[in-house]
Amino acid sequence: MDRAHLLNRRNVLGFGAAAAAALVVPGCSRGRSKEPAPGGPAKLATGNVGGVYAVYGAGLAKLVTEVTGVTMETITTQGSVQNLRMLDNGTADLAFSLSDSALDAYEGVEVFKTGKLRFSALARTYDNYVHVVVPTASPVDTIGDLSGMTVSVGPLLSGTKVVADRILDTARVRNVTKVNLDLESAVKALAAKAENPKAKGGIDALIWSGGLPTTPIQKLQDTIGFRLVDIGAVAQTIALRRFGGYVLSSIPPSVYKLASAVPTLAIPNYLLARRGLSDSWAWWTLNTLFRRQADLLAFHKEAGSLDARSAIATMPIPLHPAAERWYRTNHV
Repeated sequence: MDRAHLLNRRNVLGFGAAAAAALVVPGCSRGRSKEPAPGGPAKLATGNVGGVYAVYGAGLAKLVTEVTGVTMETITTQGSVQNLRMLDNGTADLAFSLSDSALDAYEGVEVFKTGKLRFSALARTYDNYVHVVVPTASPVDTIGDLSGMTVSVGPLLSGTKVVADRILDTARVRNVTKVNLDLESAVKALAAKAENPKAKGGIDALIWSGGLPTTPIQKLQDTIGFRLVDIGAVAQTIALRRFGGYVLSSIPPSVYKLASAVPTLAIPNYLLARRGLSDSWAWWTLNTLFRRQADLLAFHKEAGSLDARSAIATMPIPLHPAAERWYRTNHV
């Protein structure tokens, strides 16, 4: 079938907010189209069990499978770093990633210094927030107070570890025993030490980058109780000195039953595609993301953060050609 002329990124962005606001993306729409169905199954790399990537990804995969009649399978992973490598080596077709990790991979720096990875973007989806979690009774008030303590900084191949290391380095917190636990294991280890200071494998704090709310962390409020450490000053330093989509933000008190909002670092999430992903899979995934947004909300409330005006803001990661075509067709 004929394909619409593809726009470059400048022209896409040039449509502006007024045109984007005119985009109709009703959740009840099944997204019927003359776009051909994908020719075979696809794999979506998500993240840790219990994390927003896994929950959001499971919902998206279910809806895309329903819409296309072709299976989209989810793969549980350690997070962004693993996902980006899977895209590059072709073991995943689509994946979620934090914008800072994606930029590092695209430029071949930091943990990706062995070589630049290549992939494309479908959309900016929602923002992650850095959580520095300590039990309510913890003596920790500032990021510097973590010195001498045992802290989970996320799995080895996670985007959480990338930003956690960056935060601790920027704050010059050197004397920390870092452990690399997945989300559910970190929550259990934090609770174990809070209940018994001599508990084997316990930790004093956990650092996590996730959407709001991150359910395993949220549930801690009904057991040991927890606080979030204010990292506003460090977040501002990082956001000002390094490009990567970092934004100084805060976690609202209502999300976790906190006494007040807690300043932290927000990081955009991207939905990415491997090199050579078919136009059909890229188009239908993006179309479902928008057209079934209300249905996706039933899986996780972060689906409500998807916005046509910001979804194309993935630079310098290029949009997949079919994604450019979708945005142009829908006047974004």
